[in-house]
Amino acid sequence: MKIYDVSVPISRDLAQYPGDPQITITRKQTIGKNGAKCNLSKISLGSHSGTHIDPPFHFFEDGITADKLPLELLIGRARVVHITSACIDEAALQEFDFGPDVRVLFKTRNSYLWSQPKFVEDFVYITPGAARMLVNNGIKVVGIDYLSVEKFGFEEAETHRILLGAGTVIIEGLDLREVEPADYDMICLPLKIENSDGAPARVVLRG
Repeated sequence: MKIYDVSVPISRDLAQYPGDPQITITRKQTIGKNGAKCNLSKISLGSHSGTHIDPPFHFFEDGITADKLPLELLIGRARVVHITSACIDEAALQEFDFGPDVRVLFKTRNSYLWSQPKFVEDFVYITPGAARMLVNNGIKVVGIDYLSVEKFGFEEAETHRILLGAGTVIIEGLDLREVEPADYDMICLPLKIENSDGAPARVVLRG
């Protein structure tokens, strides 16, 4: 059984969504310098940096926060679906029968954008119509392989609000380059940050 780490490494060079806090990693102590006996770093990053989860609180004041998400939603069988179109819309979803699946991860051309350090605006996103279709099919976790499920430059975050309003957890920033479309065991463990609107996560697939 193979384990796939589908998280992106946190680094200064990681692409960031415009407007998000920049990632900084500063070595505060280095072994052998100024009497230091250990290495120690200061890390600063946004709650939606790299591979991360969006809980309902991201867009709803009374929504559940990242630290209170039930882990049974974030651990279990997940289906990786390959989408080749420029966006994930209702037509793109018509060919898939999700059946009993409650966790769906979308593999698109986005995964190959991780080789570029600069943010790319023209990424594959999920349309509001597709979001409604996913919710109506009972999907409780939706993952995508770039930094947002929403079209860049949106006026209203309709896709986020449809998914999160239905209690569907969003995983953004996946790297699915090495993963074939199939069913896997997924483990997604976001940092347990109290009352957070989001949290970086380590996500692995096993299958």
